[in-house]
Amino acid sequence: MKIPKYVTDYIEKYKSGNVIFNKERVRLVSFLEDNILQRDDLYFDDKKIEDYIKFSEKWFFKLQDFQKFISCFVFLYEKDTKTPYFSEFFISMARGGGKNGYISTLAAFFMTPLHGIPKYNMSVVANSEKQALVSFREIYEMIESNNLYITGERPNNPFYLSKVYVEGTDTKSQFLFDTSNEKTKDGAREGCIFFDEVHAYEKDTIINIKRSGLGKVAHPRTFYIGTDGYVREGFLDRLKERANNVLKGINPEDRLFPFICKIDDKEEIDKPELWEKANPMFENPESEYGAQLFKEVHQQYLGLQFNPSNRPEFMTKRMNMPETDTQSVVAPWDDIMATNRPIPPLENNECIGGLDYASLKDFAAVGLLFRSGDDYIWKTHSFARKEFLDKYKLKPPIHEWEKKGLLTIVDEPTINPKHIIDWFIEAQKNYGLQKVVADNFRMDLLRPLFEDAGIEYEVIKNTRAIQSLLAPRVEDMFAQHHLIFGDNPLMRWYTQNVAVKIRKDGNKEYEKKEPIRRKTDGFQALIHALYRADDLKDSNLEEEINLLRGLRF
Repeated sequence: MKIPKYVTDYIEKYKSGNVIFNKERVRLVSFLEDNILQRDDLYFDDKKIEDYIKFSEKWFFKLQDFQKFISCFVFLYEKDTKTPYFSEFFISMARGGGKNGYISTLAAFFMTPLHGIPKYNMSVVANSEKQALVSFREIYEMIESNNLYITGERPNNPFYLSKVYVEGTDTKSQFLFDTSNEKTKDGAREGCIFFDEVHAYEKDTIINIKRSGLGKVAHPRTFYIGTDGYVREGFLDRLKERANNVLKGINPEDRLFPFICKIDDKEEIDKPELWEKANPMFENPESEYGAQLFKEVHQQYLGLQFNPSNRPEFMTKRMNMPETDTQSVVAPWDDIMATNRPIPPLENNECIGGLDYASLKDFAAVGLLFRSGDDYIWKTHSFARKEFLDKYKLKPPIHEWEKKGLLTIVDEPTINPKHIIDWFIEAQKNYGLQKVVADNFRMDLLRPLFEDAGIEYEVIKNTRAIQSLLAPRVEDMFAQHHLIFGDNPLMRWYTQNVAVKIRKDGNKEYEKKEPIRRKTDGFQALIHALYRADDLKDSNLEEEINLLRGLRF
């Protein structure tokens, strides 16, 4: 394979130390060298690469080295099919990294005969019309300011302008702006879709709807662009996980090209010489725009000592590394994600049950707490009322989680307590259930059912006192990565929804960030079980039974 100089030069700049890469870009280089750049069944279209660069620099702006590098892989093709190898691109970097300008150049180029595909329609999708208009206006204004649009005096010009779309007159390719309101969308006949501000997508509904129209036009492509944000367990987190699987070689056949720029560690916020990890506009040689942007970002950084409350926003948007206020959350997101480890075999192990059944009309949660050395394993399940879900239309993918077996949706006036009891009865068959711990809410309904089933239970009468007692331990368990949930996005969502309130006496309480749509039931059930966590021995009942069988009386 003949490799373009824009690829080899950029990689050499990294290897020689002239630019500093974050670990994701280091892995990207390794992935490309191991899986892509040595292949004989692929080729770079050098003419399209050069045409694109010349077009962009003539009509828009001088491209930076990283933009040329990415673009080469936009025009990487399979020899057999003559189709693009990478069909999806994930471009994530700090604010000001030139993401919108870059997709403007691509979209404009795709409309021209230089790209050469007729009716290669495109749209840019964002959460708001204002954001979706950014790239559209950039292309519109470039065409308008250079008099490249058709008029009576210039009937042969290459572009046609309207208020809602731009069209390449030769290819009849259109570029439109769109919003992420899935109610009014369907899969159109498009060749390329740009999803902007992907950090704000809580669900992937609109993405699936829009992408359903791809494949009807040659060379379909999808671009996901944005800086990180505050939505957790949304589309972006799943996309980052997918990208990491590519970069780690877990899914090398995935046709996703991930170009991710961020600092590697939160302490690097105090090292401006490393900020280029998050924003490649700061790489050498620095453009006039990059130099001015760096001054602006540095000034914002200096202001943090007087306004420390701005730090989470600065970390998220300028360093592309979300940072939560540790005083108001159970744990930082990375520590919550660390619960995603495989659950070991637990049959016959003793456990403590936890229950949250405070509301009969929305959610209820049950779970089993196990101990393994210093680790505690939490196996949980939830019940949710269909009417509640239909009414409030929660943003997380509840129905997707139901398919994964994480919860059961019940179509009932209230959540029948029998669901709770039946779950624990079934648990008793497989595990050494010592007791179930719950608060006093609705226990008048549950007491007789627990007693009939022969399940021991304990009622917590002062929930706030228990939360204050357990808060330091919970904080330490997350920080030391001693909690295991398995791959349970529902439990991670519950945990993320908890607001930590510090009382005047310094004690902590767990509340909801929002009373209706941000559920915390699974976390509260965990707290109840943790109240008796010290009763758990690090042992296996089957081993104890075998020991007894071996004794002679």
